Amino acid sequence: MSTIEFYNKFTALNAIMHSFAYKLTKNVEDSRDLFQETMFRALKNKDKFRAGTNFKAWMLTIMKNIFINDYRKKMKANTIMDSTDNNYYINSGKNSINNLGESNIMFDELTKMVEELSDDIKIPFLMHYKGYKYQEIAEHLDLPLGTVKSRIFFARKELKSKIEKRYSSLNDARAFAFSKN
Repeated sequence: MSTIEFYNKFTALNAIMHSFAYKLTKNVEDSRDLFQETMFRALKNKDKFRAGTNFKAWMLTIMKNIFINDYRKKMKANTIMDSTDNNYYINSGKNSINNLGESNIMFDELTKMVEELSDDIKIPFLMHYKGYKYQEIAEHLDLPLGTVKSRIFFARKELKSKIEKRYSSLNDARAFAFSKN
């Protein structure tokens, strides 16, 4: 393939290449960098392209491989290498204690909200929460399948409403706090 043919084929793929680069990176600047690097490598290795094969696939493979290699380099760069005696920095995080108090309180409050539901929607909801399939719940409660589905839906809807009522003031306070910063 002559150099002119190579450039013509490459130019015809510009829009597709830009689009694919953006799809991979999800960032305009990074996609431009990826496109430029792909262009450079393709031009540098144009003698390795075999005539009669799919040029578009060849180009997209080059781009995908560059993206994967760059991603792996970035992940490796985020790895902490500790060269201190006894690995002090790496091991220092083990002294922290996870406090689940807030999540436990919220779970208890949610459990109370579920208990406040009427039995006709609470029982199917709890069975579904425990892993029963809709059909199993319908057979166990001797109800039509559609009734079971609607009762679970209404239980979710009522719980969502209760949560929004109870925590709307908390969300307003958080929004206010973040707007001041």
